[in-house]
Amino acid sequence: MIRAYSRSAKLAVAVGAIALMLRTTSANAALLADPSRLYAAMQRAYARGQTQGWSFYNQEYYLATIFNAGRAYALQRPNDPVFAQLAILTVQIGAGLHYDPLTNHDASVWYVRQAANWVLLHSTDPALRRDATRLLRRANAVAHPRRLAVYANEDAAANLKEYPRDTGALVQQLEAAWRAWTITKNPTWRSLAFSRAANPDFPVAHLPTSFGLDFITAARSATAGVAGYTSLDAIDAEIFLRRLAGVSPLRVIAREKSLPASKILTTLAPADEYFGPLKMSILGIKNEIKRINLLLDYKYGNRESSAAVEVSKSIDAMHRAYPLDRALPRLLYEAYFMLGRLTTHQARSERARMRSILTIEYPDTPQAEQLLGITT
Repeated sequence: MIRAYSRSAKLAVAVGAIALMLRTTSANAALLADPSRLYAAMQRAYARGQTQGWSFYNQEYYLATIFNAGRAYALQRPNDPVFAQLAILTVQIGAGLHYDPLTNHDASVWYVRQAANWVLLHSTDPALRRDATRLLRRANAVAHPRRLAVYANEDAAANLKEYPRDTGALVQQLEAAWRAWTITKNPTWRSLAFSRAANPDFPVAHLPTSFGLDFITAARSATAGVAGYTSLDAIDAEIFLRRLAGVSPLRVIAREKSLPASKILTTLAPADEYFGPLKMSILGIKNEIKRINLLLDYKYGNRESSAAVEVSKSIDAMHRAYPLDRALPRLLYEAYFMLGRLTTHQARSERARMRSILTIEYPDTPQAEQLLGITT
């Protein structure tokens, strides 16, 4: 429960320790997302939570700033003592807010995994180690959709218990069921989403832009008698749509409150930035995908496996440094299908990784929806 941490003297000491160490650390301009600036944003988010109160939204905002600062240090200053402190904060606050990859929108799975592993390697605190183990299970479940779906719904239920009737917690619970449906195609999850949306407490005016349109289309399909929906689906969908019709058109799909990633992290990877073991630019990545596909057309087969794997590693490195780059979903999508033309163990492993990054961290992009075969 994060409210307990926010009042904790231990957390205040930890933040103060980080600030002290930060003043002795010079800025690194290797990436445009400067660690010092991101840490300062984290401090401001903490101060705002202290002033305004630790609402569910303020908790989410604070966690997002921790992720931003943590991954900047992980990428640029992994041996800095500040990274160690941020890893601890990540585990404490992430566990307290029941972090789950399926409903989190920060593209931070790799960093959460790294922070949790750091804690398990270096901490002897039993409670902290339990929290790290919990987060690591979630991060590792991205390769196991059915398991991840169960975790997401458990985590959303825990947050709603902590913040009953909170708009953000209610929306997260609906999203958990809807995302579970999209990644597993088990209609039970979709039915659960409809039942949650039909609940009188659900804030229909705050259905997010991220998945809201797809959900409304599915509800309309259910009421229209489209095959695959149950009679209960139709009833719940009708209740939801009737309530939605009473909302002002300008607020039918309310925009999510902006979390800090879009304000602080650089959106586009610079053309002269190089990624992965082969130090490939974004143009180099695109050209290499074209080259490999051309050779595969000429039956080169698994001779191109190593090159294809290196390209995927470069895309992953770009995703870690510039998670908001607009080119990423297309690159992940193209790499997935390129790797699918190969049969080596390495290629299959990398293909699975490209799929999990795209479908879990960028689920509302056209590329992810095509890969998931989302039809509503």
